[in-house]
Amino acid sequence: MGSERVKFNKQFLERYLRIDIPEGKCQATYLWIDGSGEFVRSKTRTIDFTPKKPEELPIWNYDGSSTGQASNENSDVNLYPVAIYKDPFSHESNRIVLCETYHHDKKPTNTNFRESCKRAMDQAFDQHPWFGMEQEYTLLDLDRRPFGWPKNGFPGPQGPYYCGVGANKVFGRDVVEAHYRACLYAGINISGTNAEVMPAQWEFQVGPCEGITMGDDMWVARYLLHRVAEDFDIIVTLDPKPIKGDWNGAGMHSNFSTKAMRDPDGIIEIEKAIEKLAKTHDKHIHEYDPKRGEDNARRLTGRNETSSIHDFSAGVANRGASVRIPRPVAEDRCGYLEDRRPSSNADPYKVSEVLVRTVCLDEF
Repeated sequence: MGSERVKFNKQFLERYLRIDIPEGKCQATYLWIDGSGEFVRSKTRTIDFTPKKPEELPIWNYDGSSTGQASNENSDVNLYPVAIYKDPFSHESNRIVLCETYHHDKKPTNTNFRESCKRAMDQAFDQHPWFGMEQEYTLLDLDRRPFGWPKNGFPGPQGPYYCGVGANKVFGRDVVEAHYRACLYAGINISGTNAEVMPAQWEFQVGPCEGITMGDDMWVARYLLHRVAEDFDIIVTLDPKPIKGDWNGAGMHSNFSTKAMRDPDGIIEIEKAIEKLAKTHDKHIHEYDPKRGEDNARRLTGRNETSSIHDFSAGVANRGASVRIPRPVAEDRCGYLEDRRPSSNADPYKVSEVLVRTVCLDEF
């Protein structure tokens, strides 16, 4: 609708959010990944108790023909609750309920990658895989122009914006700060945030998380980001190359380790893991964006702090490599590796699963 969109006075909403809801009632917002594999949908129902475990909640359904997950003739898709978070928007006993999606025959939908990821994590449980993912994203105004950019031109070259301070260097900090607090309130293991290299581009980090919790926390954090941005009439895009030219793209750098890597002399296991990742480069590229590498091809050019999508490389403190060993890890001889290939719109379940299947389970 562009900049002519009708704006509400948010103060009126606050009046109603202060109303006490009846004792024992809970608004449960069911959240799921739609048929794009990139976006989330949600709807809310009333529950007569405050749930503590996902299995206490009823299975629900929705119109999958409107989300790209079913046909009109057989449109019901089922929502299976798998994780619960506190709701930072309606507060009190209300909850956000992350769900898996299943067809009527109990087979997962084509974008339910959590089901397969959970099986991989269960198989690798004794290796204690940890993840930390760095979600980069770009803020847009309602005209889909990067927020704060001149309407008829471009900002100055990259340089002063990364971790910048000042109205001429950062754009949209209100969204970032609100999102950070919302994640903490919800119970997401958010570990930090910073302004990125391209103006109007930001990053937040989630982790360390073990196993399936990584994907759960990241998907809910993404949902909260979109919801917070709504309040500011700002659009969030996870496009890995939102602006053509000499501007940094957006990734989801994924830090990964097993217990053996974190133990003394774990650098030996890290190097073994990198050897496995080198042999399976094409497989990982296929899994690291929703379009099987097509999106990442616009980003992984070998420029703007990226490696080439066509070649695998690794190095200590090298942000132009496919996989980076942080300098402190090399010095301590234990820790983790950073896979810099996943795109910003990658599914964290697919990323964490393929890392585990390659490094821990030797399946590729």
